Amino acid sequence: MAKPGYGKRSAPGQQPRTRDDFALLPTRERYVAGFVDHLPDGAEMSVKQLAKQLPLYGQQAVSTSLKALSVAGHLRRVRCSVGTGDETRWVFRTFWSRTARDNEWWNTYLATETATRTAAPAATSEAPAAPAEPPAPVAVPQQRTPPEAAPDTAPTTTPAAPPATPAAPAAPAAPAAPAAPPALTAATTRPAALSPAYLALAELGRKDIRLALSADDCAALEPQAAAWFERGVDADYLIAALTAGLPAQVDCPPRFVRRRLADKMPPHRPAGHSSPGTSTSAPSPARRLLVECTDCGRPGLPEALPDGLCRPCRAAHSEGGGTPSVDPAEIAVVKAHMANIRDLLKAP
Repeated sequence: MAKPGYGKRSAPGQQPRTRDDFALLPTRERYVAGFVDHLPDGAEMSVKQLAKQLPLYGQQAVSTSLKALSVAGHLRRVRCSVGTGDETRWVFRTFWSRTARDNEWWNTYLATETATRTAAPAATSEAPAAPAEPPAPVAVPQQRTPPEAAPDTAPTTTPAAPPATPAAPAAPAAPAAPAAPPALTAATTRPAALSPAYLALAELGRKDIRLALSADDCAALEPQAAAWFERGVDADYLIAALTAGLPAQVDCPPRFVRRRLADKMPPHRPAGHSSPGTSTSAPSPARRLLVECTDCGRPGLPEALPDGLCRPCRAAHSEGGGTPSVDPAEIAVVKAHMANIRDLLKAP
């Protein structure tokens, strides 16, 4: 177990474990990912400790594999400050996700972790306030126009009926014709107030014609989109997540959007969490969680380290195309050759 090394923390919302979880990764990265995925939460994730438990690879190979897994969206390394007052210290955590996540998901999740850690000390230091009493209902007086202050212009004027005069008994009236249905006006045909989820789905076709949805499609997908808004995201976030990385052709936009709404569901955000840039009366607490570059260990904000790498390491990784995976059989041959050389050097 880590104390306080790179302890493993499992990210929420992962898919069930299958045999093909890391089938698209190279051999070495698939081997390391399968081992890390079966480690319990809190297990040490330092390169030195992992290399001790993996007999096929050394520290350099494990470090390169972890960097590739970070680029693939399976892990992020962070620094967390613990303690209060003058005894604050930093510990290290490695958030692991069996399901590959994009940068937007990781940024949102790490922002949630930051808000949770910053809100916890404030909640414990303050005494619980008494629940506020609900405001008393205010009676709204009905506006009645007094006879002496009647307006000069009224929307509709009903002429006063003349005084009744005695008349002969009227003949029996004919049966009244059925009343015609009321004509449809703009007020009756106008739909009710549309929800933000419905409006965001309707906006997809304007952003990208490949995701154009009909009114029935928007109504059917509205509950799924509303679940995103319940987790603290806005319409811009939802539209950007659904339109990012579209294929060249989308045969069935409703089915495609339904699948993305389920697969890219954002994590929950704590209640009362405000987005960066919003002004509040209370001062914002200090940031207590920093993402660490998986390669060099340089700390920074989640938005400044896409794929878990800083700018120099990301540039080196893109230029070099990543370190090619080595076959375990070749590693065994090299180790046997080096052991033979050492034995020859020890011989008299």
